Amino acid sequence: MDNQAPKVSPRNLALRFISGKYQGGEFPLAENQEIFVGRSSDLDMVLVEDMVSRRHARIACSGDQIHIEDLGSTNGTFVNGEKIKKTALKEGDRVLIGTSILKVVSVDPSAPAPRRRLDEPSMRTGQTKTMSGSIDEIPLPDLLQLFGTSKKSGVLVIRSEEDVGKIYLRKGIVTYATINDLAEMPPMKSMYRVLTWTGGTFDLEPAEERVITGEISATVQELLMDGLRQIDELNNIRHQLPDLTAQLTVPHPLKPQLRDLTPTDLDVFQIAYNHRLMATVLNKSPATDLETAQSVLKLIQGGYLRAE
Repeated sequence: MDNQAPKVSPRNLALRFISGKYQGGEFPLAENQEIFVGRSSDLDMVLVEDMVSRRHARIACSGDQIHIEDLGSTNGTFVNGEKIKKTALKEGDRVLIGTSILKVVSVDPSAPAPRRRLDEPSMRTGQTKTMSGSIDEIPLPDLLQLFGTSKKSGVLVIRSEEDVGKIYLRKGIVTYATINDLAEMPPMKSMYRVLTWTGGTFDLEPAEERVITGEISATVQELLMDGLRQIDELNNIRHQLPDLTAQLTVPHPLKPQLRDLTPTDLDVFQIAYNHRLMATVLNKSPATDLETAQSVLKLIQGGYLRAE
């Protein structure tokens, strides 16, 4: 992987730590600069953690280009979700080294020095800190792609204003997902719904030592492809759907024949008959949100349900 970087002077850029134990720190870049990154204390950028090799990577600023090169590290260097040997960097790129995610950001050379620099003593300690950050800064699909490619293990906990989602990873493979620890919501449905979240925080916590009933096994790439497709299709019909607070009622008498419905439609019809609230129907349906929404539309258009 080797792409052309745009002509942006390195002196107007910095590497900002957006996740990991050094989160909030910045490392300014300069023209004709060579930066060695690793665990060894004599390097330019010292990252004190087990997943970082003693000499992990080299960042070279030459003219108007910036390149990063992996130096044969044990756990690899990743740029925008791809494992690299050497590649060019540009503004907006995200680099994963160990448990740190760095973003190439634009800075004002005349502005005061950042509040936290990487060479501060408090940022060169070995104090353990969870891998955390904001999904406003690094969107969830990008974050999952980084974790999948780098074969991370643990529980990715995502907190929005109202809900808590958990995505379980084992060496980059998704094995389970929940929202608010609701056991009745299938893991694939939980996974696809969490992907729609655009705000909140994340923490990669250690793997839970327990047996989980209903484990799945899917690559991040598979889930992202299918999940983002479902999100697009759901967005296309969202304007036709009842509000989440709408009541779904069954007309009396019921004229259309139940035998004409599919098993999924029958499930959704029964849940609507029992619970009425649109939000509850989405939560309790065993089908994905897209499949449930499509069934609700079909049932309304076919005269099986009314939205009030």
